[in-house]
Amino acid sequence: MAIPTETVYGLAANALNEKAVLAIFEAKQRPFFDPLIIHLPSVKLVETYAELKDERLIKLANKFWPGPLTLLLPKKEIIPAIVTSGLERVAVRVPDHNLTLELLEKVNVPLAAPSANPFGYVSPTEAAHVEKQLGDKVAYILDGGTCKVGLESTIVGVEEGKVCVYRLGGLEVEEIEKCIGKVELRINISSDPKAPGQLKSHYAPKKPVIIGDINQLIKEHKGKRIAVIAFGKTDIASENITLFNLSEKGLLQEAALNLFRYLRLADESNVELVIAGKVPDEGLGKAINDRLRRAAG
Repeated sequence: MAIPTETVYGLAANALNEKAVLAIFEAKQRPFFDPLIIHLPSVKLVETYAELKDERLIKLANKFWPGPLTLLLPKKEIIPAIVTSGLERVAVRVPDHNLTLELLEKVNVPLAAPSANPFGYVSPTEAAHVEKQLGDKVAYILDGGTCKVGLESTIVGVEEGKVCVYRLGGLEVEEIEKCIGKVELRINISSDPKAPGQLKSHYAPKKPVIIGDINQLIKEHKGKRIAVIAFGKTDIASENITLFNLSEKGLLQEAALNLFRYLRLADESNVELVIAGKVPDEGLGKAINDRLRRAAG
């Protein structure tokens, strides 16, 4: 089934049932080397499935859960290897969505739930996106409205004694550092991920995406039908250009909320190419730029 969260919609199954988890990989056509996140209704249940011992991670959990934070923790034997792609750590979070929290309380098992879309494609932020992308591959879609964050969770863990951010997301690095001090960015871009969402090409539409100076790229691709994903005040007008402005007011929170929706709309339009400019590389802007890079991967 598909479930809503504050970040994106997830394709969920009982994380303790290997056959159910296998069905997630099959429905998404997701490679088995890309691990999943398990979802729980509260912090107090984490110790049943993973080891939450580090005081810094405990502090983060207590402050930001429920919310767009995932912790990478040493797993316990109860978690099947297929969930973690054979790795010794499992990604855990408590989502900030009343419907899904209520569901998690009732089912009384952790739900493994990657984004509810074909592997590598743009993440869904509305129930209709799930229906359009996965259709009859999903038995049931729990419609919780539009996701209020629109970017996947920020993934944090401890490695070599340092708190590391493995994926940028809906929780700003600056907020994490206010809580526990300096963290190290280990934003892997490879075919051998340590955590979900680290592959080089990910969150991508089918149309080619190019990132750079928008005006220069428009000149270079003159004559083509182009979708432009912009940010802030933009003076672009042409018959062959379809403009998607993430936030005319220059608000990063609004841009994060619109990013996947606009990538999807651009992909569904009759354009040949998607051109995007980077947003300010601060706060949520870091995660938005990360998603743009992977969309162009």
